[in-house]
Amino acid sequence: MASGRLLGDAAFPWAQVVVWAVVAWCAVRALEWAWWRPRRLGRALRAQGLSGTAYRSLAGDAPLTERLNREATTRPLPLGCHDVVPRAMPLFHQTMKEHGKTSITWFGPVPRVTITKPELVREVLSNKFGHFEKLKFGRLQRMLHNGLGSHEGEKWAKHRRIINPAFHLEKLKRMLPAFAACCTDLMERWDGLVAEGQPREVDVWPEMQNLTGDVISRAAFGSSYLEGRRIFQLQGEQVQLVLHAINKLHIPGYLYLPTRTNRRMKQIASEIEGLLKGIIAKREKALRTGTATSDDLLGLLLESNMEHCRVGGDDSKAAGITTDDVIGECKLFYFAGMETTSVLLTWTMVVLSMHPDWQRRAREEVLHVFSDRTPDYDGLSRLRIVTMVLYEVLRLYTPLPALQRQTYKPMELGGVRYPAGVMLMLPLLCVHHDKDVWGADASEFRPQRFADGIAKASRDAPAFFPFGWGPRTCIGQNFALLEAKMGIAMILQRFEFELSPAYTHAPFPHGMLQPEHGAQVMLRRLPLPSST
Repeated sequence: MASGRLLGDAAFPWAQVVVWAVVAWCAVRALEWAWWRPRRLGRALRAQGLSGTAYRSLAGDAPLTERLNREATTRPLPLGCHDVVPRAMPLFHQTMKEHGKTSITWFGPVPRVTITKPELVREVLSNKFGHFEKLKFGRLQRMLHNGLGSHEGEKWAKHRRIINPAFHLEKLKRMLPAFAACCTDLMERWDGLVAEGQPREVDVWPEMQNLTGDVISRAAFGSSYLEGRRIFQLQGEQVQLVLHAINKLHIPGYLYLPTRTNRRMKQIASEIEGLLKGIIAKREKALRTGTATSDDLLGLLLESNMEHCRVGGDDSKAAGITTDDVIGECKLFYFAGMETTSVLLTWTMVVLSMHPDWQRRAREEVLHVFSDRTPDYDGLSRLRIVTMVLYEVLRLYTPLPALQRQTYKPMELGGVRYPAGVMLMLPLLCVHHDKDVWGADASEFRPQRFADGIAKASRDAPAFFPFGWGPRTCIGQNFALLEAKMGIAMILQRFEFELSPAYTHAPFPHGMLQPEHGAQVMLRRLPLPSST
């Protein structure tokens, strides 16, 4: 027994040593992550002539961003002013003004360098050799979606191959009746609100959100439209919760804390996945028995996936995607398909209210092509003025104001050698307002700049990135533009509109660039034109 006590006494100090060694190792790792590495990366960038904000704490520029955003939101823009960058992106506007267009800010302990030259933006987004990775938000991103936009490498290539057929132009044409049905419902509701010749105030921002939510629900799920509507509502709530959580990511382990926001995000994710699994299971069964059509996105995706499996056989690389993968893509349909088009249609109505001459020209074109007929694909493709207007709105009010990429190994770009672990910030809204790229009138509404197409609209062409660039250009670009043309054409056929006295011009990025206080316009119903 004496020898046992001696052995125990001798072992006790070794246990303490192990504990302290683990504590010391964790402390060193924490210091490396939170202090040494950021300082080392910052010195490497500044040694090459870059400057920007100083790294002071683990929160990075979050406190400065919150202060500048708070100040910006107290200052609405004058009506008719399209110089939205100082209000929508105050941190980057101020930093680039003080330190140059290629300047450093901090996303937590990660240095973030703005890239604004169009040729460099194209190089980063083209990413031919896979050197610039998309940022990974892990669990938080999966709460929102886990679709094509979040994948890399072979998984991305496989998903893209399977999803591509659903977005072929001929397939999109088959969805036009769903687009038209949703727009007709909206027009009939507005008809009930507005007496002929008498204006009525309508906040078109929630109206456009409901419209595009209806469109994506019908276009994605067809006969399961009502279930799709519930998913749309849940996804809208999830977007706001995720944006709130992103601002807390510098707090280690924040997503695992049992906060009200975190609990609600989990509940929403679980409910959405349950709804989608039910819809997918019913559709797969119907497709196998030949009792379902494949005219909606889900049907086209499942049909393409089944074909891919048949062709691939037992080859794991060629095999199709799993049910969980399909769920991720369906979530992405909502996140990308609904939000982008709703803000585009909203800003188009606001801008055309500010510029009644262009509203008149666009309406004359629509009535000349369609009279009072429901727009069809051939007619929509001939709307030259409407297309110019939509492009100019996308430029001035870019739905997604910025994209980010990250270096995973040392890379040279524009004469600067970036170490691994640097975030590259592509402030698309700033690029779209850059006078060196678009001319002295860069912040003015001039749709005629697109008269000869996108390639000739800017000095450094192409410099128009509302849907990204390169192989990862948004796969739903044609879907969004076709939906927007249908929506604005049917509105112009039936109504004229001007800004309400209640409207405050306050663009601000809550994820997408939204009207912070709504988009109140005065709607006036037009007499129906005679058919030709």
